[in-house]
Amino acid sequence: MPLVGVEDRGTVRHIVLQRAEKRNAFNAELTAALGQALEHAAADAGVRCVVVRGDGTMFSSGMDLNDLRELSESPSELRRFRRPILAWWNLLEEMPKPTICQIHGACLGGAFELALAADFRVMAEDAIAGIMEARVGLLPDVGGCSRLPAIVGLGNAKELIMTGKVIDGREAHRIGFANRIAPAEELDALTEAFAGELLGCAPRAVGLAKRVMDAAAKPALALTLEQEVQAQEMLVASEDFAEGARAFSEKRPPQFAGR
Repeated sequence: MPLVGVEDRGTVRHIVLQRAEKRNAFNAELTAALGQALEHAAADAGVRCVVVRGDGTMFSSGMDLNDLRELSESPSELRRFRRPILAWWNLLEEMPKPTICQIHGACLGGAFELALAADFRVMAEDAIAGIMEARVGLLPDVGGCSRLPAIVGLGNAKELIMTGKVIDGREAHRIGFANRIAPAEELDALTEAFAGELLGCAPRAVGLAKRVMDAAAKPALALTLEQEVQAQEMLVASEDFAEGARAFSEKRPPQFAGR
Protein backbone atom coordinates (compact mmCIF):
# COMPACT_ATOMS: atom_id res chain seq x y z
CA MET A 1 0.00 0.00 0.00
CA PRO A 2 1.36 3.47 -0.84
CA LEU A 3 2.32 5.73 2.06
CA VAL A 4 -0.23 8.33 0.95
CA GLY A 5 -3.62 7.65 -0.58
CA VAL A 6 -5.61 10.02 -2.77
CA GLU A 7 -9.39 10.02 -2.96
CA ASP A 8 -11.45 12.49 -4.97
CA ARG A 9 -14.96 13.20 -3.76
CA GLY A 10 -16.17 15.44 -6.53
CA THR A 11 -13.94 18.52 -6.41
CA VAL A 12 -12.74 17.76 -2.87
CA ARG A 13 -9.44 15.87 -2.75
CA HIS A 14 -8.74 13.75 0.31
CA ILE A 15 -5.05 13.07 0.95
CA VAL A 16 -4.69 10.19 3.40
CA LEU A 17 -1.62 9.33 5.49
CA GLN A 18 -1.23 5.55 5.27
CA ARG A 19 1.63 4.62 7.57
CA ALA A 20 -0.82 3.43 10.19
CA GLU A 21 1.45 0.69 11.56
CA LYS A 22 3.81 3.48 12.70
CA ARG A 23 0.97 5.76 13.86
CA ASN A 24 1.48 7.81 10.68
CA ALA A 25 4.77 9.14 12.05
CA PHE A 26 6.54 11.32 9.49
CA ASN A 27 9.76 9.81 8.24
CA ALA A 28 11.46 11.13 5.09
CA GLU A 29 9.44 8.83 2.82
CA LEU A 30 6.01 9.74 4.22
CA THR A 31 6.89 13.44 4.23
CA ALA A 32 7.93 13.30 0.57
CA ALA A 33 4.84 11.32 -0.43
CA LEU A 34 2.59 13.84 1.32
CA GLY A 35 4.49 16.72 -0.27
CA GLN A 36 4.05 15.29 -3.76
CA ALA A 37 0.34 14.75 -3.15
CA LEU A 38 -0.03 18.36 -1.99
CA GLU A 39 1.84 19.61 -5.06
CA HIS A 40 -0.45 17.64 -7.36
CA ALA A 41 -3.56 18.89 -5.56
CA ALA A 42 -2.37 22.50 -5.72
CA ALA A 43 -1.72 22.21 -9.47
CA ASP A 44 -4.95 20.36 -10.37
CA ALA A 45 -7.57 22.84 -11.60
CA GLY A 46 -10.28 20.26 -10.93
CA VAL A 47 -9.55 20.30 -7.18
CA ARG A 48 -11.29 23.08 -5.26
CA CYS A 49 -10.74 21.93 -1.66
CA VAL A 50 -8.11 19.71 -0.01
CA VAL A 51 -8.61 17.52 3.06
CA VAL A 52 -5.65 15.89 4.82
CA ARG A 53 -6.49 12.99 7.15
CA GLY A 54 -4.90 9.88 8.57
CA ASP A 55 -5.62 6.16 8.24
CA GLY A 56 -5.74 3.88 11.28
CA THR A 57 -6.14 4.88 14.89
CA MET A 58 -4.85 8.46 14.66
CA PHE A 59 -4.06 11.38 12.39
CA SER A 60 -0.33 11.33 13.18
CA SER A 61 2.07 11.00 16.10
CA GLY A 62 4.42 13.58 14.56
CA MET A 63 8.02 13.23 13.44
CA ASP A 64 9.54 9.76 13.43
CA LEU A 65 11.65 9.17 16.55
CA ASN A 66 14.43 7.54 14.52
CA ASP A 67 14.85 10.69 12.43
CA LEU A 68 14.95 12.85 15.57
CA ARG A 69 17.52 10.56 17.15
CA GLU A 70 19.74 10.85 14.08
CA LEU A 71 19.36 14.62 14.22
CA SER A 72 20.61 14.66 17.82
CA GLU A 73 23.77 12.92 16.59
CA SER A 74 24.25 15.29 13.61
CA PRO A 75 22.92 18.74 14.59
CA SER A 76 24.57 20.37 11.57
CA GLU A 77 21.98 18.56 9.42
CA LEU A 78 19.05 20.51 10.92
CA ARG A 79 18.45 22.88 8.00
CA ARG A 80 18.70 20.10 5.42
CA PHE A 81 16.29 17.97 7.49
CA ARG A 82 13.85 20.84 8.01
CA ARG A 83 13.82 22.43 4.53
CA PRO A 84 11.54 20.00 2.63
CA ILE A 85 9.17 19.59 5.60
CA LEU A 86 8.70 23.33 5.93
CA ALA A 87 8.27 23.79 2.17
CA TRP A 88 5.43 21.28 2.00
CA TRP A 89 3.78 22.45 5.23
CA ASN A 90 3.92 25.99 3.79
CA LEU A 91 2.31 24.78 0.56
CA LEU A 92 -0.71 23.60 2.52
CA GLU A 93 -1.15 27.19 3.70
CA GLU A 94 -0.19 28.96 0.48
CA MET A 95 -2.18 27.09 -2.18
CA PRO A 96 -5.15 29.23 -3.35
CA LYS A 97 -7.66 26.59 -2.28
CA PRO A 98 -9.22 25.99 1.14
CA THR A 99 -7.45 23.24 3.07
CA ILE A 100 -8.86 21.21 5.96
CA CYS A 101 -7.02 18.96 8.39
CA GLN A 102 -9.30 16.21 9.74
CA ILE A 103 -8.02 15.03 13.13
CA HIS A 104 -8.95 11.83 14.92
CA GLY A 105 -7.07 9.90 17.59
CA ALA A 106 -4.04 12.13 18.06
CA CYS A 107 -2.21 15.00 16.36
CA LEU A 108 1.18 15.59 17.94
CA GLY A 109 4.41 17.50 17.37
CA GLY A 110 5.18 18.03 13.70
CA ALA A 111 1.69 16.84 12.77
CA PHE A 112 0.26 19.61 14.97
CA GLU A 113 2.40 22.05 12.98
CA LEU A 114 1.06 20.58 9.73
CA ALA A 115 -2.48 21.11 11.04
CA LEU A 116 -1.64 24.74 11.86
CA ALA A 117 -0.69 25.31 8.21
CA ALA A 118 -4.14 24.20 7.05
CA ASP A 119 -6.86 26.83 6.80
CA PHE A 120 -9.18 24.83 9.02
CA ARG A 121 -9.09 21.97 11.51
CA VAL A 122 -12.02 19.64 12.21
CA MET A 123 -11.46 17.36 15.17
CA ALA A 124 -13.06 14.45 16.96
CA GLU A 125 -14.18 15.42 20.45
CA ASP A 126 -12.12 12.63 22.01
CA ALA A 127 -9.00 13.23 19.89
CA ILE A 128 -5.92 14.80 21.48
CA ALA A 129 -3.50 17.39 20.16
CA GLY A 130 -0.22 18.69 21.51
CA ILE A 131 2.99 20.41 20.50
CA MET A 132 5.44 18.90 22.97
CA GLU A 133 8.93 19.66 21.69
CA ALA A 134 9.91 21.58 24.85
CA ARG A 135 9.58 18.32 26.78
CA VAL A 136 12.66 17.00 24.94
CA GLY A 137 14.61 20.25 24.88
CA LEU A 138 13.50 21.60 21.49
CA LEU A 139 10.98 24.11 20.14
CA PRO A 140 8.44 23.75 17.32
CA ASP A 141 10.45 24.78 14.26
CA VAL A 142 8.31 23.97 11.21
CA GLY A 143 5.89 26.81 11.82
CA GLY A 144 4.54 26.02 15.28
CA CYS A 145 5.92 29.08 17.05
CA SER A 146 5.10 31.29 14.07
CA ARG A 147 1.52 30.16 13.36
CA LEU A 148 0.00 29.09 16.67
CA PRO A 149 -0.33 32.62 18.23
CA ALA A 150 -2.39 33.83 15.26
CA ILE A 151 -4.79 30.92 15.68
CA VAL A 152 -5.29 30.60 19.45
CA GLY A 153 -3.89 33.89 20.79
CA LEU A 154 -0.49 34.53 22.32
CA GLY A 155 -1.32 33.43 25.88
CA ASN A 156 -2.81 30.10 24.79
CA ALA A 157 0.06 29.54 22.35
CA LYS A 158 2.66 30.14 25.05
CA GLU A 159 0.88 27.75 27.40
CA LEU A 160 0.68 24.98 24.81
CA ILE A 161 4.30 25.32 23.65
CA MET A 162 6.04 26.18 26.92
CA THR A 163 4.32 23.41 28.94
CA GLY A 164 3.95 20.77 26.24
CA LYS A 165 0.27 20.56 27.22
CA VAL A 166 -1.98 18.05 25.44
CA ILE A 167 -5.62 19.03 24.86
CA ASP A 168 -8.74 17.21 23.67
CA GLY A 169 -11.11 18.25 20.94
CA ARG A 170 -13.43 20.20 23.22
CA GLU A 171 -10.59 22.32 24.61
CA ALA A 172 -9.13 22.68 21.12
CA HIS A 173 -12.44 24.11 19.95
CA ARG A 174 -12.75 26.40 22.96
CA ILE A 175 -9.40 28.07 22.32
CA GLY A 176 -9.79 28.20 18.55
CA PHE A 177 -7.41 25.48 17.35
CA ALA A 178 -10.30 23.36 16.08
CA ASN A 179 -12.86 25.16 13.92
CA ARG A 180 -15.44 22.42 14.39
CA ILE A 181 -15.70 19.25 16.47
CA ALA A 182 -17.91 16.18 16.44
CA PRO A 183 -18.09 12.69 17.92
CA ALA A 184 -15.52 10.51 16.17
CA GLU A 185 -18.15 8.54 14.26
CA GLU A 186 -19.54 11.78 12.79
CA LEU A 187 -16.21 13.35 11.83
CA ASP A 188 -16.28 12.37 8.15
CA ALA A 189 -19.79 13.80 7.75
CA LEU A 190 -18.72 17.01 9.50
CA THR A 191 -15.77 17.44 7.12
CA GLU A 192 -17.96 16.77 4.10
CA ALA A 193 -20.51 19.35 5.22
CA PHE A 194 -17.80 21.94 5.92
CA ALA A 195 -16.21 21.37 2.52
CA GLY A 196 -19.65 21.78 0.96
CA GLU A 197 -19.99 25.21 2.55
CA LEU A 198 -16.63 26.25 1.13
CA LEU A 199 -17.56 24.98 -2.33
CA GLY A 200 -20.68 27.12 -2.22
CA CYS A 201 -18.55 30.25 -2.54
CA ALA A 202 -16.70 31.58 -5.59
CA PRO A 203 -13.28 29.87 -5.73
CA ARG A 204 -11.33 32.93 -6.87
CA ALA A 205 -12.84 35.05 -4.09
CA VAL A 206 -12.05 32.35 -1.54
CA GLY A 207 -8.45 32.06 -2.72
CA LEU A 208 -7.78 35.78 -2.74
CA ALA A 209 -9.45 36.31 0.64
CA LYS A 210 -7.31 33.51 2.06
CA ARG A 211 -4.12 35.17 0.80
CA VAL A 212 -5.01 38.58 2.22
CA MET A 213 -6.06 37.22 5.63
CA ASP A 214 -2.96 35.08 5.99
CA ALA A 215 -0.77 38.10 5.20
CA ALA A 216 -2.64 40.20 7.75
CA ALA A 217 -2.48 37.55 10.49
CA LYS A 218 1.20 36.66 10.00
CA PRO A 219 2.94 39.69 8.43
CA ALA A 220 6.39 38.61 9.66
CA LEU A 221 6.06 34.89 8.87
CA ALA A 222 9.27 34.60 6.83
CA LEU A 223 11.23 36.32 9.60
CA THR A 224 9.82 34.21 12.44
CA LEU A 225 10.30 30.97 10.49
CA GLU A 226 14.00 31.88 10.21
CA GLN A 227 14.08 32.73 13.92
CA GLU A 228 12.63 29.29 14.64
CA VAL A 229 15.45 27.49 12.88
CA GLN A 230 18.13 29.73 14.40
CA ALA A 231 16.80 28.95 17.88
CA GLN A 232 16.53 25.25 17.04
CA GLU A 233 20.15 25.19 15.87
CA MET A 234 21.17 26.26 19.35
CA LEU A 235 18.87 23.73 21.02
CA VAL A 236 19.64 20.72 18.86
CA ALA A 237 23.32 20.96 19.77
CA SER A 238 22.58 21.32 23.49
CA GLU A 239 22.88 18.79 26.28
CA ASP A 240 19.22 19.37 27.08
CA PHE A 241 18.19 17.87 23.73
CA ALA A 242 20.65 15.00 24.08
CA GLU A 243 19.17 14.24 27.50
CA GLY A 244 15.61 14.72 26.22
CA ALA A 245 16.16 12.29 23.36
CA ARG A 246 17.71 9.70 25.68
CA ALA A 247 14.90 10.05 28.20
CA PHE A 248 12.24 9.73 25.50
CA SER A 249 13.72 6.53 24.11
CA GLU A 250 14.19 5.14 27.64
CA LYS A 251 10.63 6.14 28.64
CA ARG A 252 11.67 8.17 31.69
CA PRO A 253 11.40 11.82 32.75
CA PRO A 254 14.31 13.91 31.47
CA GLN A 255 16.78 15.44 33.90
CA PHE A 256 17.44 18.82 32.35
CA ALA A 257 20.25 21.05 33.62
CA GLY A 258 19.10 23.33 36.41
CA ARG A 259 16.06 21.24 37.27
